[in-house]
Amino acid sequence: MRKRDNAFQKSLSRHHDELKWLYMELYGNESMFAELTSQMYEYYQNRKAGLKSRDDKREKNPDWFKKNDMLGMMLYIDNFAGNIKGVQEKLDYLKSCNVNCAHLMPFLDSPQGRSDGGYAVADFRKVKPELGTIEDLAELTEKCHQKDMNVCMDFVMNHTSEDHEWAKRARQGDGEYMSRYFFYDSNEIPEKYEETVPQVFPATAPGNFTYLPEMKQYVLTTFYPYQWDLNYKNPRVFNEMMYNFLFLANQGIDIVRIDAVPYIWKELGTSCRNLERVHTIVRMMRIIGEIVCPSVILLGEVVMEPEKVVPYFGTVEKPECHMLYNVTTMATTWHSLATEDIRLLKQQMDVVNQLPKEYTFLNYLRCHDDIGWGLDFGTLKSWGMEEVLHKRFLNDFYTGRYEGSVSRGELYNDDPVTQDARFCGTTASMCGVESAGFERNETKMEAAIRLDVMLHAYMLTQSGIPMLYSGDEIAQVNDYTYKENPLKQEDSRYIHRGAFHWELAKNRNDISTVEGKVFQGLTKLERLRKTEAVFDSSASVYTYDVHDNGILCIMREKAGEKFLGIFNFSSKARTAWMQEEGNYKNLISGETVELKDVFIPAHGFIWAKRI
Repeated sequence: MRKRDNAFQKSLSRHHDELKWLYMELYGNESMFAELTSQMYEYYQNRKAGLKSRDDKREKNPDWFKKNDMLGMMLYIDNFAGNIKGVQEKLDYLKSCNVNCAHLMPFLDSPQGRSDGGYAVADFRKVKPELGTIEDLAELTEKCHQKDMNVCMDFVMNHTSEDHEWAKRARQGDGEYMSRYFFYDSNEIPEKYEETVPQVFPATAPGNFTYLPEMKQYVLTTFYPYQWDLNYKNPRVFNEMMYNFLFLANQGIDIVRIDAVPYIWKELGTSCRNLERVHTIVRMMRIIGEIVCPSVILLGEVVMEPEKVVPYFGTVEKPECHMLYNVTTMATTWHSLATEDIRLLKQQMDVVNQLPKEYTFLNYLRCHDDIGWGLDFGTLKSWGMEEVLHKRFLNDFYTGRYEGSVSRGELYNDDPVTQDARFCGTTASMCGVESAGFERNETKMEAAIRLDVMLHAYMLTQSGIPMLYSGDEIAQVNDYTYKENPLKQEDSRYIHRGAFHWELAKNRNDISTVEGKVFQGLTKLERLRKTEAVFDSSASVYTYDVHDNGILCIMREKAGEKFLGIFNFSSKARTAWMQEEGNYKNLISGETVELKDVFIPAHGFIWAKRI
């Protein structure tokens, strides 16, 4: 015990001065800071021996999460396996998918019908009863660790549910708890906020405040009326949320996804986005984690273009998030496919590839959320693509209303005034698997599968950590049954949040089936990525100009090895105009090839390494 205490004190002393300086600058409250450090020690003491051993091991290898064997999968516990114990029984399936990081979508207690998919948390220390218990969660993480798997969860810092104990006490007029939110007894200040703060959901949840007639008060609700924004100007809010963070870390969570990071700090007269104090909050959270649970890493959800999310990494000397989502690249990928034009994608990848190697992005094709077309419309306009018309084209294309489109899906938050909308659908449905299956057209199905696998190959080639979305590994299509559920029918995002089809997963080893072709195609790619040195995070990565705006080429170099990934985003066969010296090995077919004016089938790709 003495040795462990010494380790804590040594870590605390290493970070103490900076943590105190940041805390006092923000709050100026000595007693609250003393309480924070005291509670940090309590959570450290309560951390299980196995987790402390994990801490020790990973402190010696702080880049453990950057290795090329890292592969994540996002999944909803209920959709995937019913409950937490069910997920535990399915860990071997995840291992068969080459997955070593399970991102469990929101599972903390939230009110039915007012949960925003679990992002309206009523209790940060209680699992939804239908999914299990906190003890089940700790058991699951332990089993995952035994299988060399990591567990990621969402930590919703920006707000609580209106059913949270704090909100209930605030609703009763308790000033201590009202001060943990933003309450106003007249509309004067809320109206001032509305002058500068954008709306997140203008169609489904207009405005940023909700009026509570029983209290005659307005409360800040950036997202939905039942999600009350927390006031981080109150040190009690920060302390208590950090205790929740440490409590969850002590259940064995390895990666904490901080939801809606840019929104955490609010200031009147600003957009209440990306304010300087957000970085103070995240930096303090990083320090607290490094003192108490150093094996736990922070994944930030920051929905902006790559060069603008960079501040959320902090600096090399004073880091903040360990990883950030590569959101803009995801949206630009689908734009590139619809337009058959990779110029913007190439431009954005060049920005990412020039960033310091310490910055790690999480890459994905699809996630639980809608696709918002947050593209670089300044650049697109210079190429003749006007924002409103282009968004309309993209939404028509992916809903299948554009002539020749094979994609299927639905719009989300369609705003008739701005004519803006977001898109929902699974990867497979966007690639044409759904429409080809409906038409029973084998030729179209082969093309859809080829596109699906190509996009995953491209995603696996990018710098950073790849993340699959549950069901994509077996080409699961849209689930329209959400329309039969009164609690879900108004939210089209549930179209790609359907139950996992275990009966179809049984086909994953049968390459005569759609599921088998996609699963085996992805498996080969994942294993190659895991074993080939050129996929290491330290590799140099560049885009390579092949003089065709329909073809993206990515080059990776490491220790004298050279790899080229060539991806045809066009619906027609194209030629990659290039003259590479020497022979290359096609990593998929095993054949020796020359990379000179390479013919690429429609939506095809090549993975090749110089020999």
